[in-house]
Amino acid sequence: MEGFKANFRLATVVVLSVGIALLGVYDLLKPISNGCTMTYMYPTYIPISATKSLSSSKYGLYLYHEGWKQINFDEHLKQLNGVPVLFIPGNGGSYKQVRSLAAESDRAYQGGPPEPMLYQEASLIFEDGLEIDAASIPIVNQYTRRLDWFAVDLEGEHSAMDGQILEEHTEYVVYAINRILDRYKESKDARVKEGAVESSSLPNNVILVGHSMGGFVARAAVVHPNLRKSAVETILTLSAPHQSPPVALQPSLGHYYEYVNQAWRKGYEVQTSRSGTHTSSPRLSRVTVISISGGSNDYQIRSKLESLDGIVPTTHGFMISSMGVKNVWLSMEHQVIMWCNQLVVQVSHTLLSLVDPETGHLISGTSKRLAIFTKMLQSGVPRSLLGQSGYHQQSPHLSLKKERKSSGSVKTNITACPSKIRWSSEGLERDLYIKTPTVTILAMDGRRRWLDIKELGSNGRTSFVLVTNLLPCYGVRLHLWPEKGTSMSSSPLSERVVEVTSKIVQVPSGPAPRQIEPGSQTEQPPPSAVFWLDPKDMHGFRFLTISVAPSPTVSGRPPPAASMAVGQFFNPEEGRKEFSPISLLLSMYSQKDILIKEDHPIVINITFSISLGLLPATVSVETTGCGIKKSGLPVEEAGDMNSATLCKLRCFPPVALAWDPTSGLHIFPNLYSRTIEVDSSPALWSSTLGSEQTNVLLLVDPHCSYKTSAAVSLTAAGRRFLLLYNSQIVGFSFAVVFFALMRQANAWELDLSVPSLLSAVESNLRMPLPFLPLAISPILIALLYSSINPKPFPSVGSFFVVSMICYLIANGIVIILVLTTLILSHLAARIHVFFKTRWRWGIIDHSTSFFSFKVIRIINSNPSLATSLLAVVLVCFVHPALGLLILVFSHVLCCHHALCSFFTASSKDRSEDIFGFGNGRKSSNFKDNESEEGLPVDDHSSSTPDSTRSYGDTQLEIFHHRHGLLVLYLLYLLMFLPSLVAWLERLSMGHNFPWFLDSMFCMGIILHGICNSKLEFNVFFPVPGMRGYEIRQGFVYLIAGYCCYLSGLALAPYKAFYAMAAIGVVSFVYRIIERRNRRGGEVFYSGRKHSHRH
Repeated sequence: MEGFKANFRLATVVVLSVGIALLGVYDLLKPISNGCTMTYMYPTYIPISATKSLSSSKYGLYLYHEGWKQINFDEHLKQLNGVPVLFIPGNGGSYKQVRSLAAESDRAYQGGPPEPMLYQEASLIFEDGLEIDAASIPIVNQYTRRLDWFAVDLEGEHSAMDGQILEEHTEYVVYAINRILDRYKESKDARVKEGAVESSSLPNNVILVGHSMGGFVARAAVVHPNLRKSAVETILTLSAPHQSPPVALQPSLGHYYEYVNQAWRKGYEVQTSRSGTHTSSPRLSRVTVISISGGSNDYQIRSKLESLDGIVPTTHGFMISSMGVKNVWLSMEHQVIMWCNQLVVQVSHTLLSLVDPETGHLISGTSKRLAIFTKMLQSGVPRSLLGQSGYHQQSPHLSLKKERKSSGSVKTNITACPSKIRWSSEGLERDLYIKTPTVTILAMDGRRRWLDIKELGSNGRTSFVLVTNLLPCYGVRLHLWPEKGTSMSSSPLSERVVEVTSKIVQVPSGPAPRQIEPGSQTEQPPPSAVFWLDPKDMHGFRFLTISVAPSPTVSGRPPPAASMAVGQFFNPEEGRKEFSPISLLLSMYSQKDILIKEDHPIVINITFSISLGLLPATVSVETTGCGIKKSGLPVEEAGDMNSATLCKLRCFPPVALAWDPTSGLHIFPNLYSRTIEVDSSPALWSSTLGSEQTNVLLLVDPHCSYKTSAAVSLTAAGRRFLLLYNSQIVGFSFAVVFFALMRQANAWELDLSVPSLLSAVESNLRMPLPFLPLAISPILIALLYSSINPKPFPSVGSFFVVSMICYLIANGIVIILVLTTLILSHLAARIHVFFKTRWRWGIIDHSTSFFSFKVIRIINSNPSLATSLLAVVLVCFVHPALGLLILVFSHVLCCHHALCSFFTASSKDRSEDIFGFGNGRKSSNFKDNESEEGLPVDDHSSSTPDSTRSYGDTQLEIFHHRHGLLVLYLLYLLMFLPSLVAWLERLSMGHNFPWFLDSMFCMGIILHGICNSKLEFNVFFPVPGMRGYEIRQGFVYLIAGYCCYLSGLALAPYKAFYAMAAIGVVSFVYRIIERRNRRGGEVFYSGRKHSHRH
């Protein structure tokens, strides 16, 4: 490979790959700050004895007890009568991780349910028509029964690395579930035996809570044939990958995921007969699954993998990010999600709320359990607000439904404030009539403000938003009043007024401002609630009233130190801003600013044309003005005050709300300067339209002017790229090697010099050919497949650009791997040749006597047979990685042999030695009849005296070919390294045979190494019925490369084993047929026209 352009292409690709990798790794190593509070506990773990039916005792089952006092284990187990919950740890996790959840559950049971805050609850009506009556959800003042937390001890095994470990964990969890239910029966029998009167029934199902891979194990246990019927009806997972493994490298791991997910899809299908009649309900019709993701701070599991789409229908479960969980609002790391107190407390109250107060067991109705999960976890942000950002959640909020009778009265399902809150409009001072679209409340003044919807909502100002820190009902109440004289109803006006206070939605707020002295206010407090009315909500009404409670203590609750509320009728179209793709890319070097003048809409909808999940941006909102001239202060006083201080007194802190179709709601309070990042998955084959961009709603004070800036973080972008597309890059790496092998095979067929693997990779990067056909054709195939199937159709532009970048990075990785192996090979061969030709050590004589043994002579005469037998034995009976290691080692030796022969021939042809230290004449040590003494001889070598040049060229071609196969097999070996590490950790626990699927694929790779190790084996197989036409290796490698490319796009790089195993099996069958035909005198394939041998 010569030329500046070729070197420049290689250098550019390597710099791109290394640069993105370094940026990503640098950001991954930076500490993550989170607002989680630690959870404290006094743990005790009580072992549960195993039954005699358990074949293996390497795993264990424990019951958690919270308390510092020492207890008698047997007596404690005898009193077991709560609701069973089984915790399943994840990859490398410990059963002791249950302590945070179990401890907080015990405290929540003793303390009782939290006091309701009267904010709007999340949706209870689903798009598919399912309606859940809110009155059917039990409201209790004290929890009926405590939770009994069990945990399985899985010995800290790495289930994310090996499919066999994952299946063994599933089998033990099934046993643990059955054992827990039996333990309750044993405890009840023991109490009855002692004379206790037992009236309660035994629990018949167990709640499963799984962290990381434990969440998938929980789902796998539900579809396991050994699990008792209806033994599990509720599953809660924390940062669990449901769609596919975090890094899908091992075939058995990916296959087990596909098997379990397919079983879940069938489990929700209605069973029908051939005539179409309903025969039975779905097997999983009573199972509810909730998946909680850690958000963007979880570097190990992306929200895309934690989604339940296509596995669990929306009528039986949902996924929610921890940033969208009520009273949490935080993104957290993979392990932090287990002890983050805000989340642990909310989960504990949610699980306790699932207990039926009448029966003391789990609520049996699936819809009721799902309603409780929705009410306890999801935010009640209204759909009209979500619509402003282009996001559509799975289920709408409990909207304001009005049903008009002929009499003109209005029925509504919006609940009014509780009667215990003793303040009403009669206790308010004089009314205020607002004449401007914006209304501001700076104190609890006990007044009612009237807003004319028809007048203030004109000129396109069809929506109304109120942001406040006042509690609904306790501090503020809102009502809609019909227009006077338009109703034919005889009922009084007060009965036709609709209270809409319950539509106030809670949002997280920052710390309240500090007061210098009681009653003083230093700055505006952050809003803690948002109220939103769209045109449909206000249809048929003329007035909106905002009633504020008086400042004295209300119902025992002290007023906030600083009270505020700002509302506005606005036009949603006036507040739309956009950061274009070019401006976002340029913001890596200089930030992009958007100026927002005073009297702007209270809601600013900013569209980031490139998803903030791919290019996280630091968004800063700087207050540039706050109407100082209109503040009412004397000119000299206003001039003396600091502008920033005055603006903080006048303007409330901005709040940002971001939505993503994958990870859901993200809320950022006090947004003055903060990096906004959503855990989206744009530009993937399975991405839906709209995921390539992010919409952010800014709630900003309309009295003030702002400068909004966005600057993309280069290191964060590199981190997100590596986390999102690492599986894609792995699959593309196999495609790059296959494409390079295709070029080598084509060169041999055309009687050209076989290029090195590095030269072949460089040639495939040339524009426009062959780069465009190799890199673009699979993308077009993927888009075509999406267009003719129900598979989501990705955004073409972003999908194309990101796939091209991933392909270039894959080329860079392969180039680095090729250069590394080349340097090591050349270094080892030159050292070998130098010492063997300069000093004839006595070890040669000993090695000669060693090779005289009969067994060694047989192995030396059939190296391929010996290598294949050893590799097959290791693959089938020990571990596939060890068999692949033998295959790689054999190709390392072959490359070394060929390169040594090439260097020997080259040094003889020159009048200097191989390092350039010659004396100007050929060394006398190099005679024709001993040029290979002490050096291995390849089958393709030639001993003809006048063929030194052709012999060296032939050995170099052999090295190039074997080196290409070496790199390919090395990649496959690296795919099994995580599984090998997990296997080595389990050596002391006993040995199990490898999965048959893994062994089968690895045997196919070994067969490929046997049957395609020589350049002459260039014919894959002849076309049946067409004599003289053959399918060549170059074409087969091209198809294999496309298959690997598509497997990378599908985020399933383990499917690269499929193509390789198929090539190996077909090649092996063809070689057997070819050998039989050769014995019969028939020439079955056409070789190379000229093989460089004389």
